[in-house]
This record gives sequence, C-alpha cells and structure tokens, in this order.
Amino acid sequence: MAQTPTPPLPPACAQCLTSLQAPGAKMPQAPSASAMTRSLDGKTRVDMGNISVIIHPGAMKAIVLDHVKMVAHTLPIPKGAMPPVPGMPGMAIPKPSAQMPPMNVQELGTGFIQGIQAVGKRFTIQPPSMPKPPAMPGAPSVPGAPAMPKPPAMPVVAEVWTCAKTHLPVLTKISGSFGVQTSVCKTAQTAEPHPATFQIPPGYKQLS
Repeated sequence: MAQTPTPPLPPACAQCLTSLQAPGAKMPQAPSASAMTRSLDGKTRVDMGNISVIIHPGAMKAIVLDHVKMVAHTLPIPKGAMPPVPGMPGMAIPKPSAQMPPMNVQELGTGFIQGIQAVGKRFTIQPPSMPKPPAMPGAPSVPGAPAMPKPPAMPVVAEVWTCAKTHLPVLTKISGSFGVQTSVCKTAQTAEPHPATFQIPPGYKQLS
C-alpha cells in the first residue's frame, strides 16, 4: 500500500534573539537579532546581520549572501547536514571538499517552551580528528621523556526545540569550546513570501 505523501509545511517566520556566554564569563554578551523565513515549497532564509543563508532543499544547494561585499556563494548541501538554525555558531554549510563530522541525533520528545508546544532534538557533533604533524628530521629523542597528552577536543552539542505548529525553532541552546549560545525565537504562520526572498539580489557577484 502506497504511503500518503507528507503535506507541505505552512509558510512561517521567526524573529530571534541570540546571546553568547563565553567560557568563564559571568554574564552573556548583548543579544543579537536574526530572522528566519520559510516558503510553502520548503525554501528557507536565515538573516543574521550582514549575512543571509538561503536553502533550496529541492536543489540541494545553499546560497550565502554577503550584503557588505555584495557577493553570493552557491554551495551544494552535503547529505546529512544539519538544518540551519538562527544564530548557530560555526554551522555554515561546509565546502564540498569538507568531510562531514560524525553527528548523533537524540529525540527529546514533546514539551512546552514559554507556553508553546514544541518538539526537541539534541545534535551532538564530534570534532574531526587532527592529523599527526610530521616528525622533525634529525631531532634527538630524550630517553624517558613522556609525550605531553593533548586535551580531548570538545564536541558541539545543539539542543533545538521546534514549534509543533510552525515547525520553526523556538529555543536553541548550543554548547562547545566557545561557551554556551542561546537563541529564543517567536514564530508565526505568515503569507507566502515573495519569490525574490529566496533569490540572489540584483547587482550581487555570484561565486561558487
């Protein structure tokens, strides 16, 4: 028996405030604003200051807009890449040559975030192993001198709570060597965005 196709998600938008608390800091930094827009056919756009990231899931490509330099980078989306989240540090779409680091996804179930029913997921991304540096030729070894152990690299853990109605994030907490970053979003269903929202603006230089 054929499966019923999943209905498309409604057009929606989110307005977010993101703050970062660096390691050892007593207070988080001043929050920065970002916005996310989704169309009926699944295209998304995240605006963060002078940078916008447009995702075309059907074409498996991402467009990164630099509004200061007026350039647009078009990149393929690696299979299994994490969906874009407003304010997420270091989560830009990697270049095609980059290898996706191992990622574990844990379902957190359903809960209420500021009175909004939401579904939670925890993404744990392990850092890639660094290659060993080549040995120095002719370097004398010191008998009995133990090698200095390197501290293990810290994984990035992202906990994302998504509104059950709009299917956009309402709360995102990301922890790693950079500290803890928190994004709180207000989401709502909206009218279908203008097609130009998901296109490269006129006058931008296209790079790939």
